[in-house]
Amino acid sequence: MVRVITQEIEIDESLKKKIEFICSFCNTTPIIENGSLRTIERTNLAYVEPHRIIIKGITFLAFNYETSIYVEDLSKRLLIKDLEDYIKSI
Repeated sequence: MVRVITQEIEIDESLKKKIEFICSFCNTTPIIENGSLRTIERTNLAYVEPHRIIIKGITFLAFNYETSIYVEDLSKRLLIKDLEDYIKSI
């Protein structure tokens, strides 16, 4: 039987502050859900689930210590500094 072990990863405090700061300029509040590390027991397989940030109904994906943020899925990438302009255009 395959057993998947899930460990929650806390979002980095500096990333959280950046997102909250950007959202304060856009008069909105983000919903932040922590990511997780999923490993399969007795193997070297692991998956890092990104943090989910929900702003105005749009899901953004972010990893700790990364300068990019992803929109909806991992195909469209934004820099964190461009997030404010993207939110304002919604």
